[in-house]
Amino acid sequence: MSEVTESRVQAAAAGGALAELGALTAKKPRSLWSNAWRQYRRHRLALAGTFVFLFFVVATIVGPFLWGKSATAIDVVNAMQPPSLEHPMGTDTLGHDVFARILWGGRVSISVGVVAMLVSITLGTLIGAVAGYFGRFIDSTLMRFTDLFLSLPTLPLLLLVTYLFRDRMTQTFGPLIGMFLLVVAIIGGLSWMPVARLVRAEFLSLKEKEFIEAAHCIGAGTTSIIFRHILPNALSPVIVAATLGVGSAIITESTLSFLGLGFSPDTPTWGRLLYDAQDYIQIAPYLVLFPGLVIFLSVLSINYIGDGLRDAIDPQHTL
Repeated sequence: MSEVTESRVQAAAAGGALAELGALTAKKPRSLWSNAWRQYRRHRLALAGTFVFLFFVVATIVGPFLWGKSATAIDVVNAMQPPSLEHPMGTDTLGHDVFARILWGGRVSISVGVVAMLVSITLGTLIGAVAGYFGRFIDSTLMRFTDLFLSLPTLPLLLLVTYLFRDRMTQTFGPLIGMFLLVVAIIGGLSWMPVARLVRAEFLSLKEKEFIEAAHCIGAGTTSIIFRHILPNALSPVIVAATLGVGSAIITESTLSFLGLGFSPDTPTWGRLLYDAQDYIQIAPYLVLFPGLVIFLSVLSINYIGDGLRDAIDPQHTL
């Protein structure tokens, strides 16, 4: 009797173990992106950076309409006023409301950062994908071309190209659109090289995998293999590079504007506000403090977002 009871207990235990195992295997496995999001949420600084950057984006889009003050209206009577309730960030030498100019300037600076990043990522991904997939002579030629661009002094070249083409672009497309296209083309055209190297390295590794050999066996074409099979698996470093590229582009645009070769004086950008305020640091430090602070916070938040994405997408962290 005891042996029968004992056998029934063992059978029940085995059945329970099998049921538990079945429940575990029945659970839907988490995808790579769900694991990445779960890991990203654990990065508190990345979450904080996301909220800060989104706040800046929303503020620059909606803020000018809610604030109501013009960014270009001249009010000489109230010029050089310190921060107050009416003007939270003070006024400049022409009586412009600094807060309104920062809101409007954020539209230009952030737009330049995002669009220049898209240009950079597109060029870098295409060149890196072609070099990594085809290899040999094409790879050697494209990488030497990349090394040539890497060896160029970036800032002097930025200043030279801007100086040569600024008048032509503004006459053709207008002051705002012309300078926007020129700055985006220059920044994007001189920052694609690290992305190309990252994508090339991923392609060199992935094209030797078994699933690529299987794609060849079923007759998949070159375009299909590159864009449907290899590129989606090589996007992790590209996403991180894209995030960090926005902050780098914002700093570059601010540098050009600060050196007087960026947008025209009637187009408020964060860098232009610093350029206009450099002669008044001693008597009106708030003119430098607030534009510098928004540049610092926006770039810092983007860098934290990039750090969070790097940790989240890294396979060693997404287990």
